[in-house]
Amino acid sequence: MGKSSRKKKRLGSFKFMSVLFSTTLSLFIVGLFGVIVIQAKTLTSIIRENIEVQVFLHKNISEADQAKLGKLLESQPYILKKEDGAQLSFITADEAAATFLADTGEDFSKFLDDNPLRDSYVLSINEEYQTSEKMEKIVAGIQKMDGVFEVTYMNDLVESINKNLMKVSIVLGAFILILVVTVIILINNTIRLALFSQRFLIRSMQLVGATRGFIRKPFLNRSFMFGALAGIISSAMLYGLIEYTKANIDGFALLQNNQMQLMLFGGLVLLGAILSFFSTLRAVNKYLRMSLDELY
Repeated sequence: MGKSSRKKKRLGSFKFMSVLFSTTLSLFIVGLFGVIVIQAKTLTSIIRENIEVQVFLHKNISEADQAKLGKLLESQPYILKKEDGAQLSFITADEAAATFLADTGEDFSKFLDDNPLRDSYVLSINEEYQTSEKMEKIVAGIQKMDGVFEVTYMNDLVESINKNLMKVSIVLGAFILILVVTVIILINNTIRLALFSQRFLIRSMQLVGATRGFIRKPFLNRSFMFGALAGIISSAMLYGLIEYTKANIDGFALLQNNQMQLMLFGGLVLLGAILSFFSTLRAVNKYLRMSLDELY
């Protein structure tokens, strides 16, 4: 025999590079959209953290009552909690006057004998409570506390944020649905076309008495491995893109959520493995059910 001898096909083998490239590209697009969603969520959280409730105190309140009120406010479940504690700060009337002077350049002490501003607490509210109904209940509850003169917050801003978030969520949800369906179809078609060249080998194995499970196993194992590998490569590409963006765009690092990004990367690996597995299972089952005439 000469050099014309052909290389034998191995059961479970198919076009590695085409499947890996298509799956990696599809997962990268999904991951990129996922990163955008994570950034948007982080940005929304930052905006919400800047929504503050101002609690103005009576002028004749004692220091003991003032401290008692501060502890009472700090213990409320709607106060935003971070690693450094509850997000609550006390501003004296003198500090408020200094801030007013710095912001406006007007010194009312020249024509007023008494400082008209009041001591106040400034509260940051947990995201879960930032709806118009819950904010109204919070304000009403604080207003009833001893020593409180007035409670104010930017009601229009809260309503505007909630309305815009609802619109954005609907749009993002529609895009995610379309994207996921497109990726499933693309991966499914890529694997189905890659397995097309294996249809006669599958038939040959059936003719020699191989069970369906025996025939499926090598295809499923390789597809699961290829899908997971595509997820790892796409995650590495996304990580590199994120790090490059952080190094070149000021403030981008503030939008990072490492925990959610790790979950996204793990999800891409799992998604790639599962989609490849079930797409291969569907394609192999299709060829197993075909008659010889249908294979041609």
